[in-house]
Amino acid sequence: MRFQQAGLAAALLTFAAVTQAHHSFAMFDQARLLPLKGTVHDFQWTNPHAFIDIDVPNNQGGIDLWKVELNSPNNLKRQGWKSSELTPGDKITVVINPLRDGTKGGLFVSVTLPDGKVIHDPAHARGGPINVPQTGAPPAQ
Repeated sequence: MRFQQAGLAAALLTFAAVTQAHHSFAMFDQARLLPLKGTVHDFQWTNPHAFIDIDVPNNQGGIDLWKVELNSPNNLKRQGWKSSELTPGDKITVVINPLRDGTKGGLFVSVTLPDGKVIHDPAHARGGPINVPQTGAPPAQ
């Protein structure tokens, strides 16, 4: 009986660790869409989430590095992405739900690739077309 209790306790602890490992999306302002036009700094095809690092010109004449969180590579692959989809130096426009705390980052909504192809996050596409304000550099934060 003790062996069964120990096994059950271990299983519960493992489940708790797994559920704690995945974060909430509350840190992103999902009511806001922010377009960022810039140059791919890096595309990280990594678990648990892929990232696009993008150099975006700011209003002061400098460059800000923005970090954009995407889905997992496994899910991205099922959505038609390839690990070679973006390379450093590519000129892109990415639309994000920005971080609530003002940090330069956000949750991926869509990207316009150098060839004009647009890739949307299917979770956002369910609600219909995405209307994105056409602006230059993101607002100073």
